[in-house]
Amino acid sequence: MDALDRLAEPGLDLLARVDTLLAAGAPEGHRLWPLLRRMQVLPGEAVGEFLDLHPAPLAGAGHAVRQLVPGYDDTCATLADPVAWSGSAAAAYDEARNALLRHLDEGPESLVGRLESTAGYADALADWVEGSRLALARALAEVLRSAEAVTVQSAARAGAEGDRSGALAAAEIATRVLGVLGVAYDGAETLLQQWAPSLAETTWRDRVAGVPHHGDATRIGH
Repeated sequence: MDALDRLAEPGLDLLARVDTLLAAGAPEGHRLWPLLRRMQVLPGEAVGEFLDLHPAPLAGAGHAVRQLVPGYDDTCATLADPVAWSGSAAAAYDEARNALLRHLDEGPESLVGRLESTAGYADALADWVEGSRLALARALAEVLRSAEAVTVQSAARAGAEGDRSGALAAAEIATRVLGVLGVAYDGAETLLQQWAPSLAETTWRDRVAGVPHHGDATRIGH
């Protein structure tokens, strides 16, 4: 359980009241409006959905992907073993084998390169979730002890959804919370743009006319 989990119950309670007040309309011209148009969600719902994001599953996915690399290493080691063949068939086989080795593990566009990139992206997402949850927890801690929170609680108890002071306080709280989430989502978009080239589907980089059957090769000494 992190700081956001500990603040979830009181935070969601306050934001539910904020959402109720804002449902009657945010103050005209308030800086909350651009955030509402962009996010298309009220703060209580947005935070509730973000609470389901945790870094551990993403970090675990990165670790699981890295566990696949040794299997590729073993395959490459087997392919790299010299074969006691000679002749044109052996040369063609050697060309095909080298092409396969390059495809499996040579550079960022190889299969191993893509595995490492996938694991790195998962790690970066885990770090993003962890940092974003901390930033959101700080924002919730600030609004929970703010004067606006007291005003929202009072307006909610009085049933004064249309009260201007309550609506203004709700708008201020919503702006702080949605602002933090907006920054978080920008960070996620930036990560995707940065990692997208390394996550593209890898393709076979060498065209080989055909791989001969082992019976066509002439073994040395036979």
